Amino acid sequence: MRYMRTLPYQIASVVLLGLTFLGTRAVTAQTPGEFQQARERMVDEDIVAPGITNRGVIDSMRKTPRHEFVPSGERQNSYYDMALPIGAGQTISPPFIVAYMTEQLDPQPTDKVLEIGTGSGFQAAILSPLVDKVYSIEIVDTLGKRAAATLKRLKYTNVTTKIGDGYQGWPEHAPFDKIIVTCSPENVPKPLIEQLKEGGRMIVPLGQRYQQVLYMFRKENGELVSEALRPTLFVPMTGTAEDQRKVLPDPLHPSIINGSFEETNQAEDAPIGWHYLRFGELTGGAPEGKRALTFTNDVPGRGCQALQAFPVDGRKVDQLDVSAWVKVKDAEPGQNPDQLPMMAITFYDTKRAMVGQRGLGPWRGTANWKHEEGRVRVPSNAREAIVRIGLLGGVGEVSFDDVQIRGVLKGEKAK
Repeated sequence: MRYMRTLPYQIASVVLLGLTFLGTRAVTAQTPGEFQQARERMVDEDIVAPGITNRGVIDSMRKTPRHEFVPSGERQNSYYDMALPIGAGQTISPPFIVAYMTEQLDPQPTDKVLEIGTGSGFQAAILSPLVDKVYSIEIVDTLGKRAAATLKRLKYTNVTTKIGDGYQGWPEHAPFDKIIVTCSPENVPKPLIEQLKEGGRMIVPLGQRYQQVLYMFRKENGELVSEALRPTLFVPMTGTAEDQRKVLPDPLHPSIINGSFEETNQAEDAPIGWHYLRFGELTGGAPEGKRALTFTNDVPGRGCQALQAFPVDGRKVDQLDVSAWVKVKDAEPGQNPDQLPMMAITFYDTKRAMVGQRGLGPWRGTANWKHEEGRVRVPSNAREAIVRIGLLGGVGEVSFDDVQIRGVLKGEKAK
């Protein structure tokens, strides 16, 4: 069994729950002008290019100073399409997901919107110029106070915040035209259904802790009519609701869902279970089954990937056996020699800080389907991991099929 190599720091150090791969473009923005330039690049490459078309949403993303909503130590990463830690085990969502959820909400100038999970306050700030009023609730006291202060300082006067249990809604301001939930419940809380106006929209990431789907709900005759949008990955809700989930992850048996890409979301023709798909599509000619996932990119450094998260307990799981079928065509480095097609795995501790990374690959040039395999050592303090597949900043084409991960318990004999 071949052991997988450690990834270069600049490739893997930026993966957090909820992000897309950002490549290794340097960020040195410090002045307002530099931040604005970085924001313009982010909107053009990470918001417009992947498919956001609502003019109001694009303009709001272009004007809202995301760097003001993240801790000072993370400001250099503000204008990458990535989640960033904001404290209390929570993150600020990636810009594309904020733009996508806002667009799906179809904000109107007369709307009264309820947001569950204020977090940093960034989503409320994006909504502010697009609607009449925003009411936002945060359960974590420190985050709620900081977000309220930031929104007030930046003069988002139509945003009202409070600290409390968002799953109970805000009955004194109901009914709401739109409701947006920016944390991940297992099911739609009943008070939110009751407080949504007839004909209103609600967007919620639902599902298990590491496998969620963004759902759009419309209220018709007092009932919710659902529409599945796309797979996503959100930090779960804090508190009792999260602790009482019926379906819990199994960190002793880490594995990949839909690694053969046979199960698809019919609405978007995308593989179920894989998040933040960028510049990839399902193709035929797979060595296993009918479908492979093929990534194509001609812009050096551009994020071109799909990812999936899974639990893993490094105290009990010593290693991971990892394998995949891989095919490359004209694959070359992107902005630096480390940007090449890979299967990358990054590990996180209980605070979601990165504690290690490994990679299968890289691959370059042109080669037909080949079954690749390796073994990953799991850091003892790892509790979560993310696997990414794609060109990861490189150019050319790479295809994957039958991606698999299996945990090896301590003391278990190697196969």
